[in-house]
Amino acid sequence: MKNEVLDSLLTPKSVAVVGASTTPGKIGYSVIKNLIEGGYTGKIYPINPTAEEIHGIKCYSAIEKVPGSIDAAIITVPSKLVDGVTDELGRKGVKGMIVITSGYSEVGNRDLEQALVKKANGYGIRVLGPNIVGVLSNTDKFNGSFAPFLPLPGKASLVSQSGALLIALDAATYTRRVGFDKLISIGNMSDVDFADIVSWLDNDPNTSCITLYIEGFKDGRAFIDAARKANKPIIALKAGVSAHGAAAAASHTGSLAGAAKVYGAALQQAGVIQATDLNNLFDRTLALSQQPPMKGDNLLIITNGGGIGVLATDAAERAGLPLKFAPADVQLELKKHMPEFGSAKNPVDLTGMAGNDWYGESVRYALTHPWTEGLVILYCETAITEPMEIAHSLKKAIDEAGIKDKPVTISFVGGEKSDNAMRYLIENGIPAYGAPDIAVDAISSLREFARMKA
Repeated sequence: MKNEVLDSLLTPKSVAVVGASTTPGKIGYSVIKNLIEGGYTGKIYPINPTAEEIHGIKCYSAIEKVPGSIDAAIITVPSKLVDGVTDELGRKGVKGMIVITSGYSEVGNRDLEQALVKKANGYGIRVLGPNIVGVLSNTDKFNGSFAPFLPLPGKASLVSQSGALLIALDAATYTRRVGFDKLISIGNMSDVDFADIVSWLDNDPNTSCITLYIEGFKDGRAFIDAARKANKPIIALKAGVSAHGAAAAASHTGSLAGAAKVYGAALQQAGVIQATDLNNLFDRTLALSQQPPMKGDNLLIITNGGGIGVLATDAAERAGLPLKFAPADVQLELKKHMPEFGSAKNPVDLTGMAGNDWYGESVRYALTHPWTEGLVILYCETAITEPMEIAHSLKKAIDEAGIKDKPVTISFVGGEKSDNAMRYLIENGIPAYGAPDIAVDAISSLREFARMKA
């Protein structure tokens, strides 16, 4: 269902920056700079009572002076001024406030926060924040935040309660090669909360996976309902599960955290896949955003090394996907693409002699066989083959198989050449990881998603 108010808030066609500044280092300066450098093509209205222009854009002394309509306003002025700003925005017909300003419930000022929301909602305005970094969208080239740049483009979207963490993860998208279309800082969740954003992203055509960093909920039941109704995979990292962590979360965003078991059960009930740490959050997001669900338990592993095959087998057992021997007809065909001393059982060990042809033919056959429901491909760097050539061979085989409803994850274990090969695979929509157990865990999240939605 289309939500035009949240559309205005999260993908605005025009934006006012209240508290725009000519002083480098101030948030109001950075937001204007980031909007311009991000390539935003919508209308930008800096609001500053004394400046004539900022970064070459005409300033306005007050909201009422802006000649056109405003979809959303980014608020950077001190909290004591926000009440008056809200009245100005309401009279102007603005529908969304992105409140970067802090000094609300995270420091005990709950009454001030509640008054802000009551007044804003009275004008039909939805409030994102306060105490946030802002909103970033690759599709809209919109960097309405003080994060320095847009993330690596991708199909996932991230919602984070922590602003500092969102900025760090923004930078990490480039080193980890996990792309996002949108980064949304949610802060204190005074009004717009996880439930609202999850429902909106589930209808966003540019988002295929919803990634969450959660410290606590304001309305857990609404979140569970929204997550259950979502058709897209949702993966969450829940923080603040220890006593000290819960206290830190309360002082950080004013949210209520709680025991790990309680939240774990609630997320499970909601059909949310859970991550164990930030690395796991990124690894699983990559697979969930690039690959289809794994509809059954028949996982096949193809490798050129016994050791990495054993590690992957152990990982599959831990992930609840214990390997089964491949059927006789599968083994018979795969035996044609390996030396006599190879193994076609599962894991399929092509041995260290495996080159482009053996890998390509094995992968093509395995994907097209109805028994296979998920495929993990492992490659141990050797002197016999070039990693990039193997990567090209694997992509070609996957493309030629033409199977769109079976997930594939890959692991290359080696040095810089393997790293470059994995970069190529990821850029072509195939999740690749530096360790076999991570590739298995990633595909297990696709099986978990299918089970939850069955």
